[in-house]
Amino acid sequence: MTTRHPLGDRGSASAEFAVALPALILVILLGVGALLASSTHVRLQDAAADAARLAARGEPDRAASVIEHAVAGATSSLSDEGDLICVSAAIEVGVGSARVPLSATSCALAGGL
Repeated sequence: MTTRHPLGDRGSASAEFAVALPALILVILLGVGALLASSTHVRLQDAAADAARLAARGEPDRAASVIEHAVAGATSSLSDEGDLICVSAAIEVGVGSARVPLSATSCALAGGL
């Protein structure tokens, strides 16, 4: 014979919710962090493409400022690869307590053609 508590299972849903809530909040925060990192990567790639076109047209001094304006704190480098002018951009972003390195490279035909 089993003995039953006079209140039954009252409050068990609240207790289960209290246990699951921190995990749910962690998943939501990591998801938001991943979305922000993805958005930053897209902006970094677009800025690298714009900077490569500027450098190929003969304005390499503006290339770094385009990347810095699009993604604050990003570093950039310029390189010649034959007929191509390539721009690489990089930054580290925080996702939760982790630091995630993001990078983008884009090339344009020298001479702005």
